[in-house]
Amino acid sequence: MSEKVERVGRRAFLEKAGSAAVGGGILAACGAGESGGEAGAPAVQTRPRVQWRMASSFPRGLDAIFGAAERLAAEVERMSEGRFTIRVYPAGELVPALEVMDAVQNGSVQCGHSPSYYFQGKNPVLSFDTCVPFGFTPRQQLAWLLEGGGMELMRPLFSDFGIINFVAGNTSGQMGGWFRREINTASDLQGLKMRIPGLGGEVMSRLGTNVQVLAAGDIYPALERGAIDATEWVGPYDDEKLGLQDAATYYYYPGWWEPGPSMTLLVNQQAYDQLPSDYQAILENAAYTATAAMLNAFDARNPDALQRLIQGGTQLRRFSNEILAAAKDQTTQMLEEAAAGDASYRQVYEQWKGFRDKSFSWFSTNEKAYQDFIYSNL
Repeated sequence: MSEKVERVGRRAFLEKAGSAAVGGGILAACGAGESGGEAGAPAVQTRPRVQWRMASSFPRGLDAIFGAAERLAAEVERMSEGRFTIRVYPAGELVPALEVMDAVQNGSVQCGHSPSYYFQGKNPVLSFDTCVPFGFTPRQQLAWLLEGGGMELMRPLFSDFGIINFVAGNTSGQMGGWFRREINTASDLQGLKMRIPGLGGEVMSRLGTNVQVLAAGDIYPALERGAIDATEWVGPYDDEKLGLQDAATYYYYPGWWEPGPSMTLLVNQQAYDQLPSDYQAILENAAYTATAAMLNAFDARNPDALQRLIQGGTQLRRFSNEILAAAKDQTTQMLEEAAAGDASYRQVYEQWKGFRDKSFSWFSTNEKAYQDFIYSNL
């Protein structure tokens, strides 16, 4: 992102930092007492009542992803004994799906729930907060963010927009998406109209695909009427809920562009700073709970959903090695070029790459040996 855009973004935030929308989230001032009993009796100090609004990038019907935000809000309310509440709004009810970060930044909502790669136009490094093509599995992504130094690299990036970020979900390994016709070679991708966001979209664009970014509610109509030829979304469970199997026949795997994408709780920094420290801790722990809940939900529900799709006529296809190799080559070139041209990008990329190499070495030694044996002997 250019220095000019950064200055504009910071200025816009500072101009709105004092807005009543942010400050109004706390209904009782921190430390204010509530008195009871006879007049003149000492005031009994209680925790303040806080009401927040959360904008989600997802429709309510996607119960695993949107449900994780609801789980987060429920945990906050439970752990605060009802004094800190968050109302979750589905995409489009307060703000459009792809404008959640803007709403958090300008204080019109106190927090949002979204994948950060939706906002890579603000800073391309934000994609690492979600996933990188041919990158981490879900466990590896969470390990990097929470234990491997990833969060320490991401926090300053979000701080430029007046936001503090927390991991708040993971969709498990995603599928390669739905295609209206078979894709066998890299040349078959040229001219294809496909909905795919993030760095995966950039790679597909390099392979000749006409890339579009659509919110969840717009995907099925576009695919059904032929405005797009292909789309990726999440995996069997959520794809089935969107009805994508009724608009395209061929279902490809693996989802090399999103092998383990994480979701993010975006919190307005000023609103966060106004919280008592115990509420801050409650919010962070609730985000961790939501992360586990989402990952568990998808891992439990995807197997049955895939079988239903196949039984309904979906044609399961594996991307050819030619396509995978071409995509991997373009991914490496893209990342190296971006790192060469931007010092902050290079800092994140090189640390991420070092963690990836060690993680891949470990997983390919122990877990791969087990998986190769057990999956081939079902």
